[in-house]
Amino acid sequence: MTNASQGEGGPMGDGRGEEPSGADETLHLRVDALRADETMQLRVPAPPEPPAPGGGRAERRRSTRSAGREKAWAAAAVAAAARLLGPLAPYARRAARWARRLKPVYPRPGRTGWRRWMPSWRQWIGAVLTSFGLLGAFLVTAYAMTDIPSNLNSYATQQDNVYFWSDGTPMARTGWVQRQAMPLKDIPEDVRWAVLAAENESFYSDPGISAKGITRALFRTVGEGDTEGGSTITQQYVKNVYLTQNQTISRKFTEAMISLKLDNKMSKDEILEGYLNTSWFGRGTYGIQRAAQAYYGKDVGKLNASEAAMLASLLKGAGLYDPTLSKANHARAVERWSWILDRMVKIGKLSPAERARFTKFPDPLKTNPLYDTGEQSDYLVELAAQYARKAGHLTDKQFDLGGYQIYTTFDRKRERALTDAVTKARKEARADDPAVAKDGHYGASSVAADGRILAVYGGPDHRKQGYNESNATTVPAGSAFLPFVYAAGLEHGVHKTRSGPATPVTPDSVYDGDDAVPVTTPEGPYWDRSGKKVAAHNDGGKSYGQITLREALAKSVNTPFMQLGMDAGLDQVRQTAEATGLLPSSIGPQVPALSLGNSTPSAIRMASGYATFAAGGNHTEPYSVRRITRNGAPVALATPRPKRAVGATVAEQVTEALTDSFRTAHPGTAAVRSGVSGKAGTTDKGTASWYVGTADSVSTAVVVYRIDLAKSLEPLPLKGLAGTPADSVPYALWSAATGLG
Repeated sequence: MTNASQGEGGPMGDGRGEEPSGADETLHLRVDALRADETMQLRVPAPPEPPAPGGGRAERRRSTRSAGREKAWAAAAVAAAARLLGPLAPYARRAARWARRLKPVYPRPGRTGWRRWMPSWRQWIGAVLTSFGLLGAFLVTAYAMTDIPSNLNSYATQQDNVYFWSDGTPMARTGWVQRQAMPLKDIPEDVRWAVLAAENESFYSDPGISAKGITRALFRTVGEGDTEGGSTITQQYVKNVYLTQNQTISRKFTEAMISLKLDNKMSKDEILEGYLNTSWFGRGTYGIQRAAQAYYGKDVGKLNASEAAMLASLLKGAGLYDPTLSKANHARAVERWSWILDRMVKIGKLSPAERARFTKFPDPLKTNPLYDTGEQSDYLVELAAQYARKAGHLTDKQFDLGGYQIYTTFDRKRERALTDAVTKARKEARADDPAVAKDGHYGASSVAADGRILAVYGGPDHRKQGYNESNATTVPAGSAFLPFVYAAGLEHGVHKTRSGPATPVTPDSVYDGDDAVPVTTPEGPYWDRSGKKVAAHNDGGKSYGQITLREALAKSVNTPFMQLGMDAGLDQVRQTAEATGLLPSSIGPQVPALSLGNSTPSAIRMASGYATFAAGGNHTEPYSVRRITRNGAPVALATPRPKRAVGATVAEQVTEALTDSFRTAHPGTAAVRSGVSGKAGTTDKGTASWYVGTADSVSTAVVVYRIDLAKSLEPLPLKGLAGTPADSVPYALWSAATGLG
């Protein structure tokens, strides 16, 4: 039996050379000597993790199947990728070899000196090709991602509205910019090619951009901190209508991308038309049409090649090439003008013979002849704009966007005569009595029998007084209203009893013309709310006895017409006044005083009412615009049509009575001028003085009154501002406006 003390050094120490135990030896478990501090422990395996909630055998089966499917899909994906990329493997290996060759190894073996640090030619070619590839990919991506903006630059597309006199000459313009778009077909070819020769002669063949120009511009911008052009006309158009004028690399890049797309989307003619209509030419003008008018006082269609070349030179910078600004500018303009004409010859758009005719520089006008609104013209524009929007069914937004040509009915000569006459009267009034004159107002208007408003006087200066004196409904018509009462009686007859039939009235019907005659109804005297009898009064308290209606109108006797109004019916008087042209809102209260002119019509409406009698009883609503176009295209306009207001016989009878009135008051003028009718009008409180009459089928109404606009619209006593019956200011203005003065 072996001694345990053999321990580590015995045969059992390394398990080699052990002799088999004898038969009589007892088999013992041989354990290495245990250290005194160690304790034998029973090792128990960790319990299994509990299954997930709801788990179990079925859940484990599903998880197993899911894992199997994922492995199958992954294997299928790998197989598919291998099939697709397998043919590319040889190329990939070649590329890898090339990449290894291109991979710089420095210092390069086999080279000496500085060459050890330089890339090989393969590396250079690879770098260049890679750069071009990346650049191409970037440009293709940028082109695909760039969209043409759907909204144009509102400032670039905004235009002004132009107003014309009745003879077709320009009267005024309104808007933030001076621009009027013109169709390309209305722009002469000489004008187009002058611009192309100056700016972009290859316009019809280039792709919308100039690589040379862009490179030069970028070099100047990046290399020298400066900016330079080099843009094609397409690029300039894009800058004008889609982008800003900022000279930055990002803006230039966007401009180029949009230009390429626009060149593929729009025709060259469309782009050229847009460019010519949006470019800046100086003098506050945009577009070739406004430039032609600003520099030469004519439409673009009337320019010749020489004038066109001068305007084309302005595209390089009006501040440097407007010849009227300085001598240096003039010299530059002459040089560039000559160069442009020579370029036109070189590109075959101007013959040498034609070029030889243009030896003298076409000096433009010294100032812009386009009319700015202000003073009297603003009142005309205001009336025309209101009518244009209404009759043309245009919203304020549409109208303010501009581009409209408004052909008005205003007669330049009549307007000048009326304005000069009122200006003179104002000046004289200020000299006679400044305190009274400062609150004086002079409303006047001339309206043709067919409704055309030929002239108005709205005030001294619209910029100081927006209140339009010709269109104001603030002062009573007074005795100038009597013709409407007369017409109502002649048209509808009178009623002596409430239920009885109407009795016809003629010009020879007789009424009581005495002063203070009580007004009666079929039931007896008319009592006012205070319990007093209502009576009519004549000017100066004068009595005329029994008098015919025709004579009463000629002499402006009030009392017969107050009673006639009651007999015909105040409702009939009102209807007749409205039918002949007065606005319902201006008709006064339906009381006996209605017949004596408590209504407050404007000068325009009074002239329109008298024009109805001159037109044989047909009334046409007064209008100030006869035609509207937008950039040359007609705009539908609701032109008023004549309507029957009173019978032709009644209109003739009223006109005859008004003719008698004119002859009675002005026998000298009536003797030398036939076919003239008219009547003065005064009010019982002396707050307004009128003269309304017709000459040559044109009715003119003039009213003089006083209002302190700083306090209220309540009329003030005239205090002699309107003159005297023998020397009436309204009549003097009327006669000057009609050419009788």
